[in-house]
This record gives sequence, C-alpha cells and structure tokens, in this order.
Amino acid sequence: MNTASAAAPVPLREMWLISAGHMLTHWYPATFLLLLPLIGRELDLTYTEIGFIMTVMHGVGALMSMPGGMLVDMVGKKGTLMAFSLFWIGFPYALLSVTHSYWMVLACVSLVGIGNNLWHPTAIATLANRYPARKGFVLSLHGMGGNVGEALAPLVAGLLLASLSWRAVVVINIVPGIIMTVLILMFLGAFTMESNRNDENAPPTLADYLQNFGRLFRNRALMLISAATGLRTLTQSGLLTFLPLYLAYELKYSPFAVGVCMAVLQLGGFIAAPVGGHLSDKFGRRRIIMSGMTVSGITIVGMALAARTPLFVVFVALVGFFLYAMRPALQAWAMDATPKNMGGSTVGLQFTFSALGSAVAPVICGMIADAYNIYTAFYFLAGTIVFANIMMIFMPADTRRPTPAAV
Repeated sequence: MNTASAAAPVPLREMWLISAGHMLTHWYPATFLLLLPLIGRELDLTYTEIGFIMTVMHGVGALMSMPGGMLVDMVGKKGTLMAFSLFWIGFPYALLSVTHSYWMVLACVSLVGIGNNLWHPTAIATLANRYPARKGFVLSLHGMGGNVGEALAPLVAGLLLASLSWRAVVVINIVPGIIMTVLILMFLGAFTMESNRNDENAPPTLADYLQNFGRLFRNRALMLISAATGLRTLTQSGLLTFLPLYLAYELKYSPFAVGVCMAVLQLGGFIAAPVGGHLSDKFGRRRIIMSGMTVSGITIVGMALAARTPLFVVFVALVGFFLYAMRPALQAWAMDATPKNMGGSTVGLQFTFSALGSAVAPVICGMIADAYNIYTAFYFLAGTIVFANIMMIFMPADTRRPTPAAV
C-alpha cells in the first residue's frame, strides 16, 4: 500500500455527497414500506402476497449484485455509476402511481432491484479504498446516510398521507432523488479511481480480473462474512416489512404513528452505526458482530413479548441499535479480506447474499404469519440472527491489513 496516499487528506465533499446519495437510496424503499399496508388493503392482498412483493424486489437485486460489482471494477467512472443508480432506484417507484393490479406492482418493484444493487458496490468500494485505515468508521457514516433516509421518509410520507393519496405521494417522492442525481453528476460525475495505472486501485486487465474474481469464491473468510451478512439482512428485511403491517393491522396505528415507530427503529440504527464502525476498527470486527447479533435476537423476542405495552417502542429502538451496529463492521471485514482492486466485486458478492436474505425473509414471514400469527414470524427472525452468530465461530481470527494510520 502506498503510505503517502493512505495518509493524504480526503475531500469531505465527496464523502458527504456519497453519504447523502445513500440517504436517498434508502428513502424510497422506506416510503414504500409505509405504503405497503395501504397498497395491500386496496388490492386485498394476504400477508404472503405482500411479502412476495418484497421478495421479487430483493430477488432481482440478488441477480444484479454480482454483475453490478463486476461493472464497478471494470468501469472507472464511479460518480456516473452512482448517479445512474440513484435515478434508477427512484424512477420505478414513481411508476407505481399508475399501477392498478398486483402484477403491475411486481413489475415496478423488480425494476427497483436493478438500480439499488449498483449503488453499494460503487459507493462502498470507493469509500473503503480512500479511507483504508478507518473502513469501519467511514462505512458507518455511509450507513448513517441510509438510516437518515429510512428515519425521515416514513415521517414525511406519514404527514403527506394525511392529505394526499399514496399515488400522489410516490410522485412527489421522486423530486429529492432527481435533485441529488444532478448534484452527484455535477460534483462526482468525472470521479474515477484510476489515477495511476500502476496503482492497485486501478481497474485490472480482463484476464487478471477473471483470475481474481474466481479467487473470491475460494476465500473462506469472505464467504462466511457474506453468509452472515445475508442472515443479518434476512432479519432486517423481515422486520422492516412486517413491523409496519403489525402496527397497522394488529395495533390499528395511523400511517403517521406507524411512521414514528419506523423512525424510532432507524434512529437506533443511526446512533449505532458510527459506534459499531469505530469499535470494530479499534477492537476487531468479530467481537462487535457477535455481540450485536446476540443482543439483536434477544431484543426482537422482547419486542414481540412487549406487544401492546409502552415498552414496545423501547424494544424497537434497541432492535434498530444492535441490528444496524453490525452492518459497517461486516462490510469493513469483507473489504479487509480481499484485494483493493476487487472492491466492487467483493461488495457485489456480499450484497448478493444480502439480497437473497432480503428476498426470502418477507415471503417466509408472510407464510408463517398466515399459517400461525405475526408474532411467530418475529420469533423466526430472532432465530435467524442467532444462527448467524453461530457462524462467526468458524471465522478466521482477523483479516485486517494493518496500515500506518491504524497504529
């Protein structure tokens, strides 16, 4: 590694713009999750059918994650790729305003999966390579952008739904994404990682790339990290899909009240992200991840048991805190375990597992909720995060590459 480049100051504008763009990539799905109960009622959908909507979205994302990561490593214009991704995430949600059937909804959300899984390989690889000594912390700031989007979107959407239809809301919702897309093109459109063809950040030749790509699948650490990431995201996806349904259908909350509870969940994640990222840089990835997974499982059970009591919102916040504290540590651990010039493909592989977890969770939880009840679905989610924790026992002790700045 080039020590001088590692210690060189990084322009704050790029970091904050990328994090702000990440906020918008999460703003749209967070709004959509709040609208799901309304769409479900209008189309008379079962829990399983509602869950299948999210399964289709994340299933397409799983198919696109690896090609997206490969594209990132082979193409230099990272800013352009991020702008395209952001636009393509928001545009399909706007198309929902003209849908009147279940199959049209499935078609729209399948388009979302294409753009959403191009953002993360581009942004995460870029940030990790430019902040090599503080991956966990920097990626936590990127993650915080997502938490801000997921926290604010339900509140804004809840307020808009008080006077507008859900169809009008999805149209209005695309405006901030268009503005951010233009800003990214203006300030990061020419941004590229290939400042020096001899630098390890430079895109590899096709032959070298294919050779390195094959090695990713033989990297035991990366595969275990990716599998654990998939299970963590399975838990998160199931919770984000069925918590609004539980609040709207079982507790009869208004859209705004549902939005407040979802914002509390994201507030916990917002606080946890920099804490988890920084601690993983300082004390190691494994310790933070295993602690977070253990407590997440316990708090999900507590949330289900608290049900209609005031403690319910407290447990929701705790779930958000511990569940999201693990995310930057897992992402940083994957980047630690692989070559820098394969960062996009590393994130693509990790997010393939993540998207698969997101895809199977809603439909499985829907089937469990229809067959038994929604509480049983929450217990299932607690079990998955505990199982992911067990997998961490088989991880290598430490895969971090030491850097001068980390001393």
